[in-house]
Parts: sequence; C-alpha cells; structure tokens
Amino acid sequence: MDLRHDHGSEVQVVRANQDDASDLVAVGGMHTVQVLLTTPTSTKVIANFHLGCRVTAIAWSTRCTSPTSTDEWTIELAAAGEHYSLFHLTKSFSSSENVFSFGGGLSGHHGKVNDMAYCGGQSEDSWRYVATVSDDKTLMVWDLFPTLPSLRTRAESAGSDMFEDLGSHRAQPTAYVIAFPHPLTTVCSHPTTSKEFVVADSRGSIFLTDWRADPDENEQVSWRNSSVIELVEPRALADSISGTTSRWSGSAAWKRDSVDLIGAVYGNRFALWDICKLSGGKPTVTSASFPEGGTKFRWCPSHHDYFAISTNSPLAGAVVNLYNTNHIHAHPTTLTIAPRPLYVRDFDFIPQKGIPRIAAAVGREVIIFNIGVES
Repeated sequence: MDLRHDHGSEVQVVRANQDDASDLVAVGGMHTVQVLLTTPTSTKVIANFHLGCRVTAIAWSTRCTSPTSTDEWTIELAAAGEHYSLFHLTKSFSSSENVFSFGGGLSGHHGKVNDMAYCGGQSEDSWRYVATVSDDKTLMVWDLFPTLPSLRTRAESAGSDMFEDLGSHRAQPTAYVIAFPHPLTTVCSHPTTSKEFVVADSRGSIFLTDWRADPDENEQVSWRNSSVIELVEPRALADSISGTTSRWSGSAAWKRDSVDLIGAVYGNRFALWDICKLSGGKPTVTSASFPEGGTKFRWCPSHHDYFAISTNSPLAGAVVNLYNTNHIHAHPTTLTIAPRPLYVRDFDFIPQKGIPRIAAAVGREVIIFNIGVES
C-alpha cells in the first residue's frame, strides 16, 4: 500500500530516522520542516516547524524518541535553509515546537548548505555536535552547547523541555572549520565512531575525516592532516577537470552495518569502496547508473545487501533504481513512482522489519512505498 502525504509546498528534503525512532520521517519544504509519524497504513504530522525559507538539509539527533515507544517522547533535529542559516528544532510530549536559529552572519557558511549529520558513535554527547558541508568548500562541526557545563548536564537530564526555557540565554553554537579544495556535497557519520565523518566533494573525491584531530598550522592544507583516507572516483575526477561535468554533483553514503564500505554516485556511474581493499583510493566496484546522471545514493539500513540511487532528470519520470551487492553488475530493479515530468528530488529508506520502505519526495508529496512484496 502506497502512502501519500501532501506537504503543501514543493518537498526539498526527506530524512527518515535511522535510530530508535524508526517510524519518524522529516520532510523539508519551501518554508517548513514537518515530522511524520508513519505506520504501514497511515502518516500523521506530529510536529511542524516554520523556518521561513527553503530547506536544503536535515539531520536527526540520536536523542529522538517516538510516541509509539514512550509517552515521554522527544523530537530533536537540525535543519539548514537556503540563506545559509541553520536551525536546531525541538518538540516534546510536554512542549510545543521550538526553533533556535544559528550559524548566520560572519560565523557560518557563505554558500548553500548541501548536507548535515550529527556526530556518530555511542557517546552520551553525540547529540551535541552536528556537521554541515557547503558549496563554500568547508566542513563545519558545530558545538550546539559550547558553554556552561551545567547547561549540558541539564540537557542530558531534562531532554528537549529545557530548550524552550533557555530563550535568549542560550549561547550561540560555535564551529570548528575544516577547509577543502572544492565544493562539498555530502557528510555522513557512523554509529561506531564519533571521531570521523565521510565527506564527499563535487569532483569525485571522498575523505574519511577525523574532525577531532589537531588542526595544522597551515590552514590551507588542514584538510589533508584531518583526512585519514582519501578516495577517488577516477572518471568523475577526470570529467570535472576536463570540463565535461556541467554542474556540481555527487552523493555518498556510509554503510551503517559495516564501517569499511562507502558508496557514491557521480554522474552516470556509481562506485563502492571497501576500505580494507584499497588500491590507491580507487573504487572496488564501479558500474553504470542512470544515463541522465544519478543524484542520491542511499544504503538500505535493514537489508544490508541493497542500496538505491535516484535521478532528478524528468526524462525517466519519478523512479528509483534498486541494486543488490551480491549481483552488483546485474540490471537494477527500477521502482516507478510517478510518470514524467515528475522526478524524485530526494528519498530515504525507512528502517523497519520485513519489506523495506522508501519515502520519496515527488513534487509537493512524500510518497512512501514498499520496495517489493512478500514471497
């Protein structure tokens, strides 16, 4: 059964919660971020945050809990807007929506924020740090609570209720900045480490970056000393150098069940890297994706052999190609969502038992559907 949710404006970003609150989906549009509570047969808006600008990225905090798992539920996420502004969004069972703006002016990004991710790992303060990447060629890791140790203690004990009480007394988050040579498209964290992010640029390079490493005295090459591993997609890099690539692109993802596997799509090809089998940073596997160019790469969190790629070209309509790593060179399964000229602007897997589901942004709607049927 396909579910359809009309957001009220063009949907820009869809992010499913990949942790304990796996039935929550965040939807970013032209002015607002909605949080949907999903079931196999329905969707319900349980939070509606008004930002007043087009949403370009969303990230879930690890502290979220769902109303289906506890009466004392908490919603917490971060979002980015088109004017380089960032937002910390919270709501709980006992408090209304709270929007805290940060990162603007001289202290933040000066280009479109393309992606964001909370710090990974299992540490108690993983919710405290959120990373953002931008067209301005920088990775920024924000400390959402940079001062007052007692404030952090209150946050751990009181949950999101305390955010509403802070008001103007809350200190502005501070950022640790790492500069890269080219515009950045993706940042990913991993459940097993709080030290590294996977950072992808627009020209075919991917960096496993230790953001907690000591910065180099020479800021121009600080990204090299922070990068544990540098990966490259040779054809994408060659196309960008030769001018064949007409626009910045690239989407990468870190496999949640294996810290050694990274996948990405650049143009009309996708690539997989096994960090244990690196050969000069070149991919372990490459193959064709959409002839028109793929735009989003997502691993399936519940069925680990699968990943999917979308395109924002309307030539094929709104479709997602599903791949199986056990048959990597086989023709993908094409999941048709809607006819052209509609296309998939963004999508994400919804973690669940049984058949995986995908939430896709198509026009003004979020369409949630199964990737198959029970055999």
